Amino acid sequence: MMERSTAVIFVLLVLCICRTLGQTCEGHCGGKFDSCSCHSTCTSLEHCCADYKEYCVEVFPYSGSILGGTDFIVLELSFNKSSEIICRFNHNINTVGYVDENSRGHCISPLLYETGWVPLHISSDNGTTFNRVGAWFSVHTGKLDAKFKATMVNSTKWQYYGTPDVGGTLEMKWNTSLVSAERVNIELWGYIETGKPYTDNWQGEWKYLYSLAKHQPNSGSFSFLPKPAENGFSSWELGSVRISPSTYPDGMWNVQAAWTEDHALAWHLEEKFRKNSTVWALDKCLAWDQLENQLPNFLSEIVDCPCTLAQARADTGRFHTDYGCDMEKGSVCTYHPGSVHCVRAIQASPRYAAGQQCCYDSTGAQVLTADSIGGSTPDRAHDWGSPPYNKPPRVPGQSHWVYDVLSFYYCCLWSDNCHYYFKHRPSSDCRRYQSPSSAVVFGDPHFITFDGVNYSFNGNGEYTLVTSAKKQLTIQGRTEPLNILGTTIKATKLTAVAMKETTSDVIEVRLVSGHNGLEVLQNQKTLSFSEQSWMDLHGVFVFSPASTNVSVMFPSGAGVEVRLREGTMTTTVLLPEEFKDSTLGLLGKMNGDAKDDLTLNNGQLVLNLTNPEEVFNFGAGWAISNSSALFTYDSKYLLDTYYYVPRHDHTFVPVFSVPESPDDPLTNQASEICSGEGSQFCRYDVLVGRSPSMGNATKVSFQSHISLVEDLKRVISCGWLSPPTNGKKEGTTYVQGAKVQLSCNDGYTLEGSAERICQENGQWSGDDSNCVVPSNVAGILAGSVIGAVALIVIITTLILHSRKQKRKDARSEEAMTSEAL
Repeated sequence: MMERSTAVIFVLLVLCICRTLGQTCEGHCGGKFDSCSCHSTCTSLEHCCADYKEYCVEVFPYSGSILGGTDFIVLELSFNKSSEIICRFNHNINTVGYVDENSRGHCISPLLYETGWVPLHISSDNGTTFNRVGAWFSVHTGKLDAKFKATMVNSTKWQYYGTPDVGGTLEMKWNTSLVSAERVNIELWGYIETGKPYTDNWQGEWKYLYSLAKHQPNSGSFSFLPKPAENGFSSWELGSVRISPSTYPDGMWNVQAAWTEDHALAWHLEEKFRKNSTVWALDKCLAWDQLENQLPNFLSEIVDCPCTLAQARADTGRFHTDYGCDMEKGSVCTYHPGSVHCVRAIQASPRYAAGQQCCYDSTGAQVLTADSIGGSTPDRAHDWGSPPYNKPPRVPGQSHWVYDVLSFYYCCLWSDNCHYYFKHRPSSDCRRYQSPSSAVVFGDPHFITFDGVNYSFNGNGEYTLVTSAKKQLTIQGRTEPLNILGTTIKATKLTAVAMKETTSDVIEVRLVSGHNGLEVLQNQKTLSFSEQSWMDLHGVFVFSPASTNVSVMFPSGAGVEVRLREGTMTTTVLLPEEFKDSTLGLLGKMNGDAKDDLTLNNGQLVLNLTNPEEVFNFGAGWAISNSSALFTYDSKYLLDTYYYVPRHDHTFVPVFSVPESPDDPLTNQASEICSGEGSQFCRYDVLVGRSPSMGNATKVSFQSHISLVEDLKRVISCGWLSPPTNGKKEGTTYVQGAKVQLSCNDGYTLEGSAERICQENGQWSGDDSNCVVPSNVAGILAGSVIGAVALIVIITTLILHSRKQKRKDARSEEAMTSEAL
């Protein structure tokens, strides 16, 4: 007891001294002082100010639905039972928190109109001072794990309710732990956007509409028989159902709650919809068609789709899996029947914040709306929203629903009038699509540049992998010597990469201690992906579905893929065509000319790529400086090894060539593992790195890169080919080599080519095809000739008969005259 009291007194004394010196973390989280630090690196450096954890707080869970209602705990901090907690989000939204029986402080997340990290300030004196600082991560409802939201049982029934043969009770389920109450209210909330589009008064709003039930047992399940909404509420067509404690008044904002996903409110629409949903939906479809005619055309500024599924899945800097149609999750493509996988353009278009969606069938061909209701469709509002969020059309999820999804229900799902929808949302084909170029670092370490030059560089230090002054992109790599069973090997491997574009956050990916996982840092602070695999950060997105896999995506379309294989980092960089002629660094110039790839920062070229010493000097020339370093130095080892010394270790001289010794016990394994193209890298890692597993990982990385390059090869497209009027076609693939058969309906004849092939020049072979009514000119002509001949014969016969009769009459008259004489 005495020892504990002494420790408490010591901490209080240190705290008092620090505050006297002005070295307190209150109001200084993220800062550094001479004697202590309030920066996130202070914990590992054991240099935190005494009150660091009191004012620079972490919370659990750190994330929740954009719709709010998540109860989270302030970690490692005790509050007085009398504390009145107010939690302020994004500097302007307050929610009421509480202190539990264990003196832990709680906050309730608010309904927001943005995703990503939101500043959090906490007050324990009812809002007088907000001196505790943290962050909260807001998540798009579609990206939120199902266990954190209420589930609509048979969601299709909910959204088709009132259409022919769809009725009965609806059911929803939820995890009762999401709402700490014995009884709950079931409420409907609606979303609407008002004001003139693309003006300052264009606003989005969530609003409480009415309660479906009150004081229901928190059983985790609720069923009801829907009826048309009263008091004009049936005009709200988009919304979500909320489950919240019955102790709160109806529609109270920002209380603990569970929400369903936002959905089309077919089940509460007016009686007119139920009597004839097709006519009702057509009226809505026509009104939407008129509105679209008045809105600006966004199609010209969205990126074109990749031509094939292989390209779409490989171009990870610009496209990401659409969660609504994912082949890794069974290809449940509700809105795109016939497709097996869709991707979305990651970045919204610059002016109108529009999105692009690209869908593909089981053959890997793009599905177009001109051929199928399940085709690729662009979006007036990007489903995932876009910075700065908060206002249409940038509100995540909801803006997309209002302008792109509800209209699909009107025109395609609730009525059969898709031609109106596809007039404004036509698939863009891939004729303008340009694949990115790729480069890779792997093994210990080996490099393949953007233009295909491969070499090894085993320097020890920190180096520039890619720099582009034009795009303000910098990617740096850190290496360290291999250590096998405590023995240092004269070879190195990549252990960290750090990157930044223009004013974005700095993202660092590095090996964790033990080299069995990857760690991601944002501005020198470790990010946890335990709750969310996708993170919207400032000027950059990060995706990490597993501890061995990290993808980083920048607004320029640049992408960085980091994979952990056998304790080594394989780092792939993808750059779109706009980076051409603007890159330098260890991954070379991206200009299609392999001869100038190994260029020093002073412009000097490596003349002999077969000379390992010359290549080594080239690599050393790309060592970074302290002023340009993007890395985090949060341990004594990193400070001593990299920060306080030159960034390239001139004392470290690697093994340049693979030793060939028949007595080496690893020689046979190297021969077994390493074969084919790229075997020299594999053999180096086995025989110099002394690791068959690393050699095998190097082989896999090399082959993966070759496959990636193959997937990203240019595909020539001839564009969509229409069937002839009054005819049909067979074939919906429009890339080089594809054949389309053309034919006519009964009663018509084909003019032009019956088969057309997409050629290397991007043009269709043959002639345009048309279906025409069969012509009977020959029959008419023959009939006319025969009729004319017959007429001539008749006339001739009549004339001859007339002449004969005249001669006969004349002879009779002569005879009579003779007799008279």
